[in-house]
Amino acid sequence: MSEKKILVVEDEVKILEVVTSLLESRGYQVIQAVDGKEALVLFERENISLVLLDLMLPDISGEEVCHKIRGKSRVPIIMLTAKAEEEHLLNGLHIGADDYITKPFSLRELAARIEVILRRVSGELKPLYQSNYFEKGELVIDVEANILKKRGQQIKLTRSEWNLLLAFIKYPNKVFTRDELIQIALGEEYGGYDRTIDSHIKNLRQKIEDVPKSPAYIVTVHGKGYKFGGV
Repeated sequence: MSEKKILVVEDEVKILEVVTSLLESRGYQVIQAVDGKEALVLFERENISLVLLDLMLPDISGEEVCHKIRGKSRVPIIMLTAKAEEEHLLNGLHIGADDYITKPFSLRELAARIEVILRRVSGELKPLYQSNYFEKGELVIDVEANILKKRGQQIKLTRSEWNLLLAFIKYPNKVFTRDELIQIALGEEYGGYDRTIDSHIKNLRQKIEDVPKSPAYIVTVHGKGYKFGGV
């Protein structure tokens, strides 16, 4: 039995039962929650490896649950949503989700998405250069402690944002294409929009740049991709 615990937050009983059966058949331990408040209590109590989160919950919204979890943890979050419009999907990424899947969904696809993310998490990027510490100006990154600070204040990143930042600082002169960044941040089997990476980059800039529209760290190389400018 896998030690990995997946928190499934879903108020539709049939979906909850089917997803639970699927995940248990794959060797995961499943923790169930039928509303947002219960999900937050269970998240504090259990050692959760991944959260599968429905956006339409009966008490507090899935967006709020995601926001609260992301404020204290970089645990991977996959959103389940019936909102198929692109603007809703991008908003979900903006609030800290790592991936999304729209209802109705294929159980096979859901299992594949989960496996990709957990495999990526288990193979995190190695520290930058030969050290575990980066400091320039007001930006401090302690890789070993998983801490990012700006002006002395700790900043929370999603796992995808953290993976991107580590790649940039490890290879400061490399121009990364979107496809390369998708593999680094989202996994090579990710099949979503290319624009997902742009959304993650935008969110990362909002957190670390003084002027996000004129970035000093995550620099756009027009026609090619992105590179790290903090060298």
